[in-house]
Amino acid sequence: MTQRTGGQLIVEALKANGVSRVACVPGESYLAVLDALHDTDIEVMVCRQEGGAAMIADCWGRLTGQPGVCFVTRGPGATNATAGLHVARQDSIPMILFIGQVQRDAREREAFQEVEYRRAFTEFAKWVCDIDDASRIPEMVTRAFAVATSGRPGPVVVALPEDMLRDLVDAPAALPYTPVETHPGPRQIAELAARLEKAERPLVILGGTRWSDEAVAGMAAFAERWKLPVGCSFRRQMLFDHLHPNYAGDVGIGINPALAEEVRNADLLILLGGRFSEMPSSGYTLMDIPYPRQSLIHVHPDAAELGRVYRPDLAINADPESFVAALASLAPSTEPKWADRTANMHAAYLAWSTPPETGPGDVAMGPIMTWLEEALPLDAIMTNGAGNYATWVHRFHRFRRFNTQAAPASGSMGYGLPAAVAAKALYPDREVVCFAGDGCFMMHGQEFATAVRYNLPIIVVLVNNGIYGTIRMHQERDYPGRVSGTGLTNPDFAAYARAFGGHGETVVKTDEFADAFLRARASGKPAIIEIQLDPEAITPTRTLSQIRGAAQK
Repeated sequence: MTQRTGGQLIVEALKANGVSRVACVPGESYLAVLDALHDTDIEVMVCRQEGGAAMIADCWGRLTGQPGVCFVTRGPGATNATAGLHVARQDSIPMILFIGQVQRDAREREAFQEVEYRRAFTEFAKWVCDIDDASRIPEMVTRAFAVATSGRPGPVVVALPEDMLRDLVDAPAALPYTPVETHPGPRQIAELAARLEKAERPLVILGGTRWSDEAVAGMAAFAERWKLPVGCSFRRQMLFDHLHPNYAGDVGIGINPALAEEVRNADLLILLGGRFSEMPSSGYTLMDIPYPRQSLIHVHPDAAELGRVYRPDLAINADPESFVAALASLAPSTEPKWADRTANMHAAYLAWSTPPETGPGDVAMGPIMTWLEEALPLDAIMTNGAGNYATWVHRFHRFRRFNTQAAPASGSMGYGLPAAVAAKALYPDREVVCFAGDGCFMMHGQEFATAVRYNLPIIVVLVNNGIYGTIRMHQERDYPGRVSGTGLTNPDFAAYARAFGGHGETVVKTDEFADAFLRARASGKPAIIEIQLDPEAITPTRTLSQIRGAAQK
């Protein structure tokens, strides 16, 4: 058995588990791993801040279903990365964060940049471990992949003491982890069919992770056979074609009031894959806790999530792919009586998702969204972070295909740009468009340099209204006219793009956008299109002044 260093064993374990790329911010605490990566074909994406690197790894996990991998250094590097860890945890995304740790003989002394990660990161990860013995690296890394992908996926944190990575040891060759599938039982499928046959107002809500192209297509076919209306959970809109006649709309922030009523009045809800947490449930108001008034069938790959918040009438411990496969031969015994209701719900969605043609100021976002619908290919990937600007994507962009959306259900600002970098690296032949607000973009705007370095021609549509818009909206609602802490001073974002070697455009009138986008696309460079939006255009339907005036009455 040939002796290898701990760093070499880490890289061998990554290769054995199918890793082809990692994101990192380098640090002296894991130089032995960087040295071992030098001799492999694993792509190393060097990022500018650990939060951005972790979000890049999250997006790789989000779009592939396999753990995204990130390396950061100890202390400040690790704590910076918690922004991405939190996204992966709340969004159920498989990810592994490797952290260089202080040397073993200095621990528990508050050594330079020391953090005890098993104490500090328990809330952020499914599992946190230290590898003290280099000979156990194959075991521990393979376990990390298994934990990250099984049940409800999520992030795993692996701490690597610096001196351990230099140890020369005998160790077995690493083997790939074994994926864990959870399948529904035949009696559960039969009971689901029986409940559907008796229902009068059923509704399916898709969410969560562990989906695939095949599962999405199978779910559409099932919905067609049963004439079922289907909604998508918050920031999981890519799970169902929005122009499919069975699509009812997104169940998230700013839900169509007509759809909210349909959820409340349904006599049978099928939650497939998701947790129906605070955002999709409209602050836990669409279903009662713990006993929903609707008959509830909850399908989830992690048994711990079934009955944790809502008590289902039928709980099915299955991942979406296995569950949908089990539905393939299920057909109604008679023509479903809710077909007209499904058609009406889709019509209501189409009306709700048609952008307004005007708005306050010289730039109207509605026509811009309409133009993008026509100009973007069906497989274009849309990314965004958090802010009122995202309403234009969630409400008015009609997602058509699986794996065309990367956005944090946790509502993390700054996510869109790192996600776009990750998506373009993963799918270089697909168009990737990042929507960002001015506040959101500046959270991880430095990763634009990463896009330039790796020649990743993303297009950032940067909606600049000079304020933290969502917070200002809430401020005017709760403390009308008392503006505090929500104003921003911004750079010239087009010049910012050019300073990094990218392409920059500024849009101050609606009709300038189309040509600006086409020039950005033709440049072949990472690009920023700054849209200077009147802050009054805070939502598609209400201005800041209207919100303030309503609060003052």
